[in-house]
Amino acid sequence: MESHQGTVELASGTIHYREFRGAEASEEAPVVFVHGIFANGLLWREVAPALATRRRCVVPDWPLGAHPTPMRPDADLSVPGVARLVADTLEALDLCDVTLVGNDSGGAVVQLVAARHAARVGRIVLTPCDAFEVFPPAMFSYLSWAPRVPGLMALLAKSMWVAPPLRRLPIAFGWLTQRPMPRAVADAFVRPAAHSAGVRRDLGKFLRSVKPEHTLEVARELGAFEGPSLVLWAPENHFFPMRLAAGLVEALADARLVEIPDAGVFVCEDQPEAVARAIEEFLAPVEASRPGRLAS
Repeated sequence: MESHQGTVELASGTIHYREFRGAEASEEAPVVFVHGIFANGLLWREVAPALATRRRCVVPDWPLGAHPTPMRPDADLSVPGVARLVADTLEALDLCDVTLVGNDSGGAVVQLVAARHAARVGRIVLTPCDAFEVFPPAMFSYLSWAPRVPGLMALLAKSMWVAPPLRRLPIAFGWLTQRPMPRAVADAFVRPAAHSAGVRRDLGKFLRSVKPEHTLEVARELGAFEGPSLVLWAPENHFFPMRLAAGLVEALADARLVEIPDAGVFVCEDQPEAVARAIEEFLAPVEASRPGRLAS
């Protein structure tokens, strides 16, 4: 398995990414992952390598609060702005026919990309994420106004860093997984915002823009995306009920629903093998259609 880290320079700043590729992996139809707030590419650390035996996997650290380098001060990091940033990254890396995989608030971003910036997107996978009127979930509504209170973002981020037990609260990471995340991963999610005012500034821009108007509006546009879609949901997650998954399947032109039991919102933490297997099965027709391969 080949892996390396790289950066891509955009007008709005630097995006760091990891790339995984097996010896027989194709350059065609790469998979690109989109995490949500207070997370980074480590969220996909077990899923991406599992998929990379056959296809190129690109795992960026999006500027959503756990990224290593602050973006430029004038960067548009509103929800629509981050969707454009994802599209710009695909263009800068010259990735085509992409399978875009989203989770949590990153799933809302993927919806916007699919509806409005889909030139390089062939398929999407939505794991438990914000949709329709749920953006953010009620328990996390405080995040929408936290950036407007001077000093509160710094207090929240630094408290999570110096007092790791706070991370297990339901209003933090506690209910996002069925089992506690490894300490090193949680540290990597919390450290950047705790130590960098620029990272907190970037996150605050996104949080100020979080509101259901974005997801309700894009839900009416999703039918324009004609590529295959997989809605990969965890029925036991605490924040995004199955009705959202059913609504996404109905809104998308070509979608199917697969359930992952015994998992929270971070399905790739709780059930990485099941997530990788479901995505692999979803992508099997793409693999079979390549020249020199026979469809099964």
